[in-house]
Amino acid sequence: MWPKDSNFISIYETESSPYVELGVAEMEVSAKNESPLPSNDMKALFSLYFRYLYNRMRTLFSISINCTNTLLSKVANIYGYSGRGRRKTCLPLPLPPIAAAALPERSSVAITEGHRIFHVLEDIIEHTLRNLRSIQENLGFWLSKAESSDVQKAYFMICERGPYAFISGSFKLIRDCVADGSGMQNLYSSASSHISERIHVLTSLRYFLATFLAEVYVEVDKIGEDLVKDLEKSLPTLLVAINDIFFKLEASIGHFDANRQSGSSVDGSFSVPLMFTKLPEVNQEGSQWTACETRDAISLIYENLHRLNSYLSVLVSKHSKPKKVTLYWMRYSCGALGFSFCSIWILRHSKLMGSSDIDNWIREATDSTISFWKDHVEQPILSIRDELFETFRKRQKGVMEHAEVQLTADSLHRMLLAFSEQTVGKKFPKNASDQEMLEIVMTRYEKELMHPIQGLVGGELVRALLIQVQKLKLDIDEAMLELDQILRANEINFAILAALPAFFLSLILAMLVRAWFKKDTRAEGRGRVARIQRRLLLVEIERAIVQLQRCEDQGLEKDAKCMYGLVLYFLDSLHCAVERQAKSTGEWICLRQDIVDLANPGLQTGYKLNIMSQLKGVYDCLLPSSIRQ
Repeated sequence: MWPKDSNFISIYETESSPYVELGVAEMEVSAKNESPLPSNDMKALFSLYFRYLYNRMRTLFSISINCTNTLLSKVANIYGYSGRGRRKTCLPLPLPPIAAAALPERSSVAITEGHRIFHVLEDIIEHTLRNLRSIQENLGFWLSKAESSDVQKAYFMICERGPYAFISGSFKLIRDCVADGSGMQNLYSSASSHISERIHVLTSLRYFLATFLAEVYVEVDKIGEDLVKDLEKSLPTLLVAINDIFFKLEASIGHFDANRQSGSSVDGSFSVPLMFTKLPEVNQEGSQWTACETRDAISLIYENLHRLNSYLSVLVSKHSKPKKVTLYWMRYSCGALGFSFCSIWILRHSKLMGSSDIDNWIREATDSTISFWKDHVEQPILSIRDELFETFRKRQKGVMEHAEVQLTADSLHRMLLAFSEQTVGKKFPKNASDQEMLEIVMTRYEKELMHPIQGLVGGELVRALLIQVQKLKLDIDEAMLELDQILRANEINFAILAALPAFFLSLILAMLVRAWFKKDTRAEGRGRVARIQRRLLLVEIERAIVQLQRCEDQGLEKDAKCMYGLVLYFLDSLHCAVERQAKSTGEWICLRQDIVDLANPGLQTGYKLNIMSQLKGVYDCLLPSSIRQ
């Protein structure tokens, strides 16, 4: 008998594979059959074994794959990513924290729906900021092109929009120049129209999307306290308000294709009009919704958010800046052509074509590298090492040389002392000055020169000459001793000078590696460029706050909402840029609170400007490099 494997069936009872169902059925039949199997049924028994083992192996492989996916998802969550692509950081919602003591007093359904609505709000803010970031990047590119000269615009239209635009633009330029000579003027006009159309569309999208972000943020700030205190009663009000904000956005950007100009330079057609799904008219005026109605409303908001993302992705992609491959296609083409020629040239000099040139070049390069290493790295370092570790031995040798010089000096002193005592006829002290006795010697020497023959035969001329020779020997020994000390002192300097080429080469490589690791091109980096970008974000925030106050003073409500949405966008960029640096310096808690205060719609402009001055002058991660040093 073959017992029925409960684990096997429980794992695969949801699978649709015919092998599983067949294996289970055969095992059940064999379990019911209590009689031994006849010999002619061995093939059926072998088939049953084979299918059972096959399903077991498949089970193990499926479990290992599921475990791998689970592990990867955990790693992704650790580093701030999830299946929905949630960012690691985002501007916090203006909600007060839910007290842990109040959670048990609420029903589990209310707590679950509360967490879901918080996730919905975070997703709306996150996706809106992401779309604003994409729009801002593309708009910045087109604004920089709009500020360039006509020649640069014409170059962009011909050479930076891909091979097809290069061929068609060149052909049209030549045709217009031959026809009426207005080829360049037409090209300038086409370039200006091409750039201005994209600037207009992206600016409008940024305006309406920033207004949408501001309205959502203000609505959450307005109902935040009530949402925490009475979730069941405030949740329907919030969902209805969010749905109304979506429909305001639909009225603004839902029909961009209807306003499209007849001579538009945008390729292709626009996507279908943006149409959101309206919240069902179910119990909207009541104080509470059922759990099913709340789930349906949240799902509907997610559906509208997905439609908005799809619509904006298509619309922004049609007005986006060219890709890097398209923008630099001529450079890449020339590089690919040069690489092809280099490959052919290398192939001709390789062993594949019967040539040994490459091997000889590699050998010469290796020998040159080894020679450079020995002459400028190894030998100087060994010389410095020998000079440092043999200092005491060389010092001992220097002492011996100094003793030899002292011996010569003592001999000269005795000679001077004896000559002076004999010449003057009086006793000199042993510590008499050599200079004083040399004066006596020189005076006697001058007198003996008056009668040189008499001085050589019976005078002191020869003795005075020998004393002067001894003095000359002492001077030479002292000079050699000083010269030897100077040379020994500069041996390390000579070795360091020999190692300077390798040192500078290593320094350049270290700087390149440091720049690559720090990635200073982004505001999240650690270097000077990243610090400048973060301070530029502060300038943008301050400018947007001032513009917001000006719009409020002039009664421009829509423009004020747009400016407040841009303030939130720049604050989110600053929040993401400074988090890592502020945590490393211990400033993150205070800095994050200042960012939250700047995003508070109820805080007065004067207080916000005071906070901005504090951000510029207090926090280390936002200080200029000169002041920081």
